[in-house]
Amino acid sequence: MDYRESSDKLTAYREQIRQLREQMRAVQCAVEPEPVQDYTFRHAAGTVKLSELFDSKDTLFVIHNMGASCPYCTLWADGFNGAYEHLRSRVSFVVASPDAPEKQRVFAQSRGWRFPMVSIAGTTFAQDMGYWHDNGPMPGVSVFKWSDGRILRVADTSFSPGDDFCVVWHFLNLIPEGAADWQPKYKYAG
Repeated sequence: MDYRESSDKLTAYREQIRQLREQMRAVQCAVEPEPVQDYTFRHAAGTVKLSELFDSKDTLFVIHNMGASCPYCTLWADGFNGAYEHLRSRVSFVVASPDAPEKQRVFAQSRGWRFPMVSIAGTTFAQDMGYWHDNGPMPGVSVFKWSDGRILRVADTSFSPGDDFCVVWHFLNLIPEGAADWQPKYKYAG
């Protein structure tokens, strides 16, 4: 297939994806919110309740992160760092991992992360949200709304290589071999 034919075919696929996203958006708007308890987490300054993480906003994104031991979760968080200022203009945003607050602080500082973090260690938050499996925490995001003094989960989705939450995969998919055997690392040579 020549370049122009390929380009036209890819444009058509992207249009199908756009249409599917509209359908997904319609379903998302119809979701019945799920009430959630007011969990207590730890962070650098002590403890904080889930309700307090909303700050002055009515919407809260909580990123389920596996912690400093996961280069994939680090890749996602590196990307969130760039989007953080844009997101926080509309919603509250926090990354939650099982790491202790001090470990989170040191690791976040080494990566230049600006977003807040909380530790879910000692809670059932990840399990209750469906982001804990036999081997431990799993990556994803839960979206909460504050409504009439209640916390409601209105959306969630898991993360995996190639998902919509990490631009790196989409850029790599533009080269003929795609991501191939590429794996994220904490640091790259050169």
